[in-house]
Amino acid sequence: MRRIDEFWIEFNSVTEEETPKTSPVLSFIYDMADSVKGAIVVVFLLFSFVFRAVGVDGDSMVPTLADGDWLAVASVTTEIERGDIVVINQPWERHVPIVKRVIAVGGDTVYIDFDRNEVYVNGEKLNEPYISEPTRVSYDVSFPLQVEEGKLFVMGDNRNVSLDSRSSKIGMIDERYVLGKAVVRFYPTGEWKIYEE
Repeated sequence: MRRIDEFWIEFNSVTEEETPKTSPVLSFIYDMADSVKGAIVVVFLLFSFVFRAVGVDGDSMVPTLADGDWLAVASVTTEIERGDIVVINQPWERHVPIVKRVIAVGGDTVYIDFDRNEVYVNGEKLNEPYISEPTRVSYDVSFPLQVEEGKLFVMGDNRNVSLDSRSSKIGMIDERYVLGKAVVRFYPTGEWKIYEE
C-alpha cells in the first residue's frame, strides 16, 4: 500500500486596502489605447471588404475633385446610376485607374451639341452645376451615340481637360472594370461632400 501525504498551504486573502491602485491617468491611457485599437481594427475591416481608398491623379474632375484628393470608394456597388462618380480600371495606354462621372448607362443615347456646349441624354439636356466650364472639346467620337448594354459613357467634370468617353482612347466603359462608386472625400479633411444635393 502506498502512502499519500497531503500538504496544505494557506494563502492570505488580499483585502481591498492592499490592492495596488492604478492612477487615474494610467487608467485613462489604457482605456484610450484599447479604444484606438478597436477603431483601427474596424477601419481595417471596412477598408478591406467594404471600401477602398483611392487617390485622385490629375485635374480632370476639377472643381469637384482635385489632384491629390483621397476618396472612400464603395467596392460593393449594386447599381451604377447617372451622376455617380466612379473609379475605373479599364485598360488604356496609361495603365492607371481613372476617376470620372457617369453621364449615361446602357441603352441611353448621348448627344453633345458642341455649338451650344450642351450635353443631352435621351433627348433631355443635362443640368450640370458640377462642371468647371461648358463642354467644347469633342475628340474623335461621333454623336449621337447609343451606349451599349453593360457599358457606361463617362466624362470628367473639367470637360475641356478630361480625356474620357468622348475619345476612342478611353471609349465606353465596361461595367466589369468599375472598381466602385466614390462615396466621400476623406482627404483633405473637412471637405467630405462630393455630390450636389
